[in-house]
Amino acid sequence: MLVSGLILGLLGSLHCVGMCGPIAFMLPVDRSNSFKKVSQIGIYHFGRLLAYSLIGLVFGILGKSFYLFGVQQQLSIVIGLLMIVIVLLPHKTISKYNLSKPLYKLISKVKSSLGKALKKKTADTFLTIGFLNGFLPCGLVYMAVFGAVATGSLLEGSLYMVLFGFGTIPLMTTAIYLGKFLNSTIKQHIQKAIPVFVIGIGVLFILRGLGLGIPYISPAPIVEMASSAMECH
Repeated sequence: MLVSGLILGLLGSLHCVGMCGPIAFMLPVDRSNSFKKVSQIGIYHFGRLLAYSLIGLVFGILGKSFYLFGVQQQLSIVIGLLMIVIVLLPHKTISKYNLSKPLYKLISKVKSSLGKALKKKTADTFLTIGFLNGFLPCGLVYMAVFGAVATGSLLEGSLYMVLFGFGTIPLMTTAIYLGKFLNSTIKQHIQKAIPVFVIGIGVLFILRGLGLGIPYISPAPIVEMASSAMECH
């Protein structure tokens, strides 16, 4: 299931370029020195991954609490259904229930800090920009957060988000170097592929929650596995 975070990042990175592209284009990188440019971009991405890892850790704790209460399988099914429903619902319907509204004040502070950081060229600028960038609201980040919760583990939740972040790096880096580099036809194909893949992940989470005894896809519940082992003895 962790691999789905990486693939979600890879396929969804076009969306990330659309949302965070303006920030990436405005990075105050040293274009006269190739080594400095690469290291600055690397630090920027490290800042994003650090933010994602913290988000994954927090929501991994939430998932762990569900696991301790013995409802992780039900949670996996609910998260899978949520992913599918959110993708299938019309955009206008989703916009009525903007998840970011309660966080507007915090988000405005993040944007304000980002604006200040973009004007600086100190050693910590790129780390700060990347870190703050990771906390900006994004539909695909929400999907990845669902995945982090479904892991039911602090470390796996954090790792899920880090893998998601890694998946966005190739296209985001290319955007920083080349700006607009994909024609509209390719963009349309990728945008159409994203919902299909998200639905696929949702189906996987549902199958995982059902515990059908299918190795790797829908493993049997731990309780059932333990009881079967006891019967064998």
